[in-house]
Amino acid sequence: MNSPTDMLEQEHRSIAKVVAVTSELADRIEAKQPIDREILRNIVEFMRVFADRCHHGKEEDLLFPLLVANGVPVRGCPIGALTAEHVKGRSLVQGLAKATEALAANSDSGRSDLVSNLRGIADLYPGHIWKEDYLLFPMTNKILRAEQLEALYRGFLQVDQKIGKSVYQRLEQFAETMVQ
Repeated sequence: MNSPTDMLEQEHRSIAKVVAVTSELADRIEAKQPIDREILRNIVEFMRVFADRCHHGKEEDLLFPLLVANGVPVRGCPIGALTAEHVKGRSLVQGLAKATEALAANSDSGRSDLVSNLRGIADLYPGHIWKEDYLLFPMTNKILRAEQLEALYRGFLQVDQKIGKSVYQRLEQFAETMVQ
């Protein structure tokens, strides 16, 4: 059987690679070192498309409703808490996008907003990923039946197809370059 939770965990590895760089970029900005704005724009695109539309989309549109249908409460832990973190992540990425454009206009406020949003992303995602990998996904594998997991996997593949295989692969490759 193809595992939908393994697919999500693999996406977490790519997300973690990009998130790991955000703290380093914040340090460089605070030290007034030059930053390639294209890297910032690529991080924004990665977080919007790969982390949010693809990964969070799979969870919010497919996984969470299936868990709710199988008795997991929609409010509280884990679904309510994780959804709130997705919303916070979207807000941070939106702030990062605005600050990146402000920096392009040589705005000093852009620098402080960049640091704030980069640090916010660096603070949010490691714990969020941990909650999903070690709490949500094992619970999912325990609650859902094999045929539900298989249908979920097929649904996840459809999300990837909507985003486009070439876009998905390009963003995965971008995550790999962040490690280097």
